[in-house]
Amino acid sequence: MRELIIAFGLFLFIEGLLYAIFPAKMKSMLKKLELINDNQLRSAGLIFALIGFIIIYFIKS
Repeated sequence: MRELIIAFGLFLFIEGLLYAIFPAKMKSMLKKLELINDNQLRSAGLIFALIGFIIIYFIKS
């Protein structure tokens, strides 16, 4: 559970840092998300989740 909290904290840190350093770029990127259809966004999310799972699996084993 401790590692999950650390991972969530790291996610928030990186996300916050991106918004702090590149606020205009982040706003334009979020506007572009509206142009992507749901299936493409879902597929990309699943691919990133799978890549993240594989990385975690290999690091932990």
